[in-house]
Amino acid sequence: MTDSNVKPVRRVRFGVSKGLPQIAALVVILLIDSLVAPNFFSLHMQDGRLFGSLIDILNRGAPVALLALGMTLVIATGGIDLSVGAVMAIAGATAASLAAQGYALPVILLAAVLTGAVCGLWSGFLVAVLQIQPIVATLMLMVAGRGVAQLITEGQIITFAHPALAHLGSGSLFYLPMPVIIACAMLLLLWLLTRKTALGLFIEAVGINVRSARNAGISTRLILISVYVICGICAAVAGVIITAEIRGADANNAGLWLELDAILAVVIGGGSLLGGRFNLLLSVIVALIIQSMNTGILLAGYKPELNLVLKALVVLVVLIMQSPRFSLRRLSRRHE
Repeated sequence: MTDSNVKPVRRVRFGVSKGLPQIAALVVILLIDSLVAPNFFSLHMQDGRLFGSLIDILNRGAPVALLALGMTLVIATGGIDLSVGAVMAIAGATAASLAAQGYALPVILLAAVLTGAVCGLWSGFLVAVLQIQPIVATLMLMVAGRGVAQLITEGQIITFAHPALAHLGSGSLFYLPMPVIIACAMLLLLWLLTRKTALGLFIEAVGINVRSARNAGISTRLILISVYVICGICAAVAGVIITAEIRGADANNAGLWLELDAILAVVIGGGSLLGGRFNLLLSVIVALIIQSMNTGILLAGYKPELNLVLKALVVLVVLIMQSPRFSLRRLSRRHE
């Protein structure tokens, strides 16, 4: 037998399945929450919908999941959007103002979504055309957006009695809260848009190397503007949900600090802050992890401010793990 007939030995690597760490983390946190609240996993039917701690996590996590969906696409291009919380406030103020004046639901939704799209278009213009750093471009809207929302509400908390709009925040469909249905619909829509068309590949190409993507004939400006517009629309939908749930608009507190949750959901969900790969479903799962943490802290009796500290620590750990030095060390150990 000659050496040419000897087949080379293939090294088999046993890797962790994609998404398994995030799912395992969600299960562990839910189990910890169940230790704090004995009836945590119990569900019951009332008024045609399900109630329980798990349903509450899905319901409360829906706005963050919507923000995470839009943020996922922005970060995949190598950018970031710090203005999503402010866009939520602007869209919520717009919806509440029109609802208080008695406008029909389609008009309210169209105005709110267009408001979010315009905000995203502005950020995309600054980033793609004027080539301003994304963190600076969106920081301007983050600061000014609260002022715009307060101008819309005239510095007051607007309340309204609009059953059709309120149904989007507190109603149900198929025994589930409407915010959950809306978030699932948006996830499906964006998944189809990015995985069944070339848009997803274009987004990843821009995030990996914008110059190479441009040389390949991809309209990088259009892609960048598109992802910021989508992110603005997602933020607007989240703002409408929160406004519909409380039947009012608070420009000072609507969406406050939720941009941190959205960024955290993306990076823990496997997205790289340097751009490139992205996973919409994992971003949503991590959004539920964040809400499960919030629920657990509240059930344990700790102060809500502890959430911000924990999230900041998690962001720090993720940034360290994604740093070039740490990545090179991990890569060198893998090849040893």
